[in-house]
Amino acid sequence: MSAVATRRAWAELLRLPALFTVPGDALAGAAATGLRPNHRTLLAIGSSLCLYEAGMALNDWADRAEDAVERPERPLPSGRIAPPAALTAATALTAAGLALASRAGRPSLAVAGALAGTVWAYDLALKHTPAGPAAMATARGLDLLLGATATAGPDHDHDSRSRATAAAPSAAALAAHTLAVTVVSRREAQGGSSTAPLAALATTAALTRLVGAGTTRRPSVGWDGDVDDDGFGWRRRGRSAPGGSASRGSASTGSASRGSASTGSASRGSASTGSASRGSASGLAPESGPALRTATPESGPAPRTATPDTAHRALRGALALAYAGTAARPLFHAALNPSPPLTQRAVGGGIRAMIPLQAALAARTGAPVTALLTAALAPAARRFARKVSVT
Repeated sequence: MSAVATRRAWAELLRLPALFTVPGDALAGAAATGLRPNHRTLLAIGSSLCLYEAGMALNDWADRAEDAVERPERPLPSGRIAPPAALTAATALTAAGLALASRAGRPSLAVAGALAGTVWAYDLALKHTPAGPAAMATARGLDLLLGATATAGPDHDHDSRSRATAAAPSAAALAAHTLAVTVVSRREAQGGSSTAPLAALATTAALTRLVGAGTTRRPSVGWDGDVDDDGFGWRRRGRSAPGGSASRGSASTGSASRGSASTGSASRGSASTGSASRGSASGLAPESGPALRTATPESGPAPRTATPDTAHRALRGALALAYAGTAARPLFHAALNPSPPLTQRAVGGGIRAMIPLQAALAARTGAPVTALLTAALAPAARRFARKVSVT
């Protein structure tokens, strides 16, 4: 087999066009923390890409007997790639993904380990069981949380944990979409049922309303060090600092943290206006967006005044519509005629729709630049999908 044919076979095995749907997981997770993407975010993206491709190679290795009957043109049953080579690639990519995550800190490695375990469990044991779609959804949600955990930093303090867990609602939204698409994909080779496409359409409508409506808010860490708003209007509460003083690592605008490098900043426990958080001293300043709340020890936490401007509202709405359009149209066709070709097209549309969904989630948490960067991946994914199938 020629070198060109070999490269194409590996591109088909690894579903290379689907790679464009992966970076948005980490970027949406980073946006949910209220911090700008940093070098640890890049490590999370690299880890996600490796683990995603490991899952692709392992999937075809595990399904090689089934594919010999239903999809004989795939690289393994057609003989273009040997099964041991696919398994070796899956193992090597998993190791690479875990190594990259470890560079971002132990919390990131823990999330990446859970993600890798879920991927291998899905491909080897759970895929054809009722738990299969839930396992795939869990993997995608963990991928977003990997980006949040890496961006928040390697520390185990209250601030880092609060920022990372602020990404949970975004992870849940992405997992819900993944669950719906995975249920549809279970019938892509046989077709014959409109139930799954209709359920996926309902999920798409609900998520479109979720990410497109409401107010844009950045998750912030208030004077008590707790993330008090996750960007979806769900409040989180935890321990409060006595006397209304700022906690260590507080990211509230105007509050001070231990180790602040800003001129005129106050010492630990101070809430003087003009001081910077520990995150800003390390290049982890929040991405520009609606203002975070301020507080003083005398007055307590001030009410949030962040109001989305027209541009942010328009961006969020446009991305929500892009998500709906990408996912809903092929699902509607598959619901009307659940044949294998239309069902496969619906699955492909659902995979590509992850990009505008990730972008909308980033915009929903008040990170328009991250949202635009994520959305810019969609044209490339669409173009390469014409050459190599994503399913």
